[in-house]
Amino acid sequence: MPLLPPPPSPADGATPADAASWVAAHLGDLTLEGPDGVAPGVARGGQSAADAALAGLDVTGYARDRSTVLPVDRRGATRVSPYVRHGLLPLPRLWDAVAGAPSRDRGRYRDELLWQEYARHLYARVGRGIRRPLRFDQPRAEPWDGEPWPRRMNCMDTVVTELHRDGWLVNQTRMWLASQWAVRAGADWRDGEAETYRHLLDGSRAANGLGWQWTVGTGSGKPYGFSRWQVEKRAPELCAGCALRRACPVQQWPEASSGPRVDGPDLGRGPVPAGPAEPEGTGGGELVWLTAESLGSADPALAADPDRPAVFVFDEPLLARLRLSGKRLVFLAETLGELAATRPLEVRRGVVPAELADFRLAATWTPVPGWRQRAARLDVVERHPWPWLVRPGTTSVRSFSSWRRDAGRAVPG
Repeated sequence: MPLLPPPPSPADGATPADAASWVAAHLGDLTLEGPDGVAPGVARGGQSAADAALAGLDVTGYARDRSTVLPVDRRGATRVSPYVRHGLLPLPRLWDAVAGAPSRDRGRYRDELLWQEYARHLYARVGRGIRRPLRFDQPRAEPWDGEPWPRRMNCMDTVVTELHRDGWLVNQTRMWLASQWAVRAGADWRDGEAETYRHLLDGSRAANGLGWQWTVGTGSGKPYGFSRWQVEKRAPELCAGCALRRACPVQQWPEASSGPRVDGPDLGRGPVPAGPAEPEGTGGGELVWLTAESLGSADPALAADPDRPAVFVFDEPLLARLRLSGKRLVFLAETLGELAATRPLEVRRGVVPAELADFRLAATWTPVPGWRQRAARLDVVERHPWPWLVRPGTTSVRSFSSWRRDAGRAVPG
């Protein structure tokens, strides 16, 4: 496959619309919407956008306001998750950034960083097992007539519209969607997880999958019971403006019990893949192989040699199967465009092992099973450590609370 032209760079004044046009021209056939439907999401890609988000990060009031849905200007969520997802803001950097925040807010925010880290540990351990129920089967649901996310409900219509338009949601509404889909409507949680994954700019199999598992009860046995009470507490105007306000189908708490225990993937004590603790084979790679997990300027393989060219491959078979929203690819295009303005960067489309077969590669080890499978088929002669917040060991990943108790002691501060 010929090289793709460099994506337009925000550093040179390119707009999100320019990036959307580039995606439509070169990747549009692989997107959910098709070439004519590609549009940007709510967050701009690129290291400069990530750095600006970090500079404006203020978690004062986070513990109180993080679950606020409306009004939008009262939301306490930080909105930096797309930059976390793609390695533009590593977790240790965010951990340090809130060191001076009020104690309660700092603790609550750092708990969320640890949740992200725990999701990566678990995913590195179980891999595609994240798509199986971890501990319990899907809970029984009340009979439900209609779509899992009924658009006639103002709460569902508003949240699904935001998901499709912006590619980002506060955690509270993610829980509403998951509970409505699987606990209320009884639809398969894996299908719902895939639907949100297609759209979310921060969508990852680790965090997105784990969030669904815990919300619908397959991870803990305690399904989250979405009802009108949460909407009236977090976004009362949605109920006030709903055509079903006098006939609300989620007026009462759902009569959902946990499903039966299942033999999920092994979550007990055992080694979690962690990658090298120090660089291996330094200086041997002619190109830095970048993936969507780590696109920041501080990527360890990039930072090891600021002049070394890099390469990124849009994985054609994977994208054809996933059919991600173009919003996600626009974010990646902006990130790659800005990176290409600072160092030589090849952008390719094709089958990753075929595109990179002729190169000796430097790469940052990544806690994603797909990365390890592809790396085994490539000549990766130089491996750099992943920037863990808590380096994995043999701590159990059976539950977040037990993992946090044991592994959390290793985090400084």
